[in-house]
Amino acid sequence: MAKEKTLEDLFYDTLKDIYFAERQILRALPKMARAAQSPELKAGFEKHREQTEGQVERLQQVFDKIGKRAQGKTCEAIQGIIAEGEEIMDEFKGTPALDAGLISAAQAVEHYEIARYGTLKTWAATLGLKDVVGLLDQTLQEETATDKILSQLATTAANQKAKAA
Repeated sequence: MAKEKTLEDLFYDTLKDIYFAERQILRALPKMARAAQSPELKAGFEKHREQTEGQVERLQQVFDKIGKRAQGKTCEAIQGIIAEGEEIMDEFKGTPALDAGLISAAQAVEHYEIARYGTLKTWAATLGLKDVVGLLDQTLQEETATDKILSQLATTAANQKAKAA
């Protein structure tokens, strides 16, 4: 008879998912920074890459704290979101709408991460993993802040530039 799956199993499985996702995001951010037209957006992508490196390290700490090996599990959701971003870079290259498109792609990534980290944080609390909750919350707060910055860049510049063209 198959072993019944538990919340611990689900937590570990989702942790592997977001670990894979973060590592894919690390590879996508330099491409997005190169594609960005505005210096502010370019700098934002570069800053978020540095932040993401810290988030990967934090995830490795979470794996250590739960006594599991840090490993990723293919996350088709993030692969799809990143593919959409690459499509935007190709289809809107050199146009005034490019930065607005890049921001929308980046926000899709952020919203996915916010959902994952929020869930993981709640599950960690439910499982009594107090030292893990803080690590996950730190990343959740960074992702939420990044999303707000992206919204600000979109509304103050990128969307207006795309509309004016």
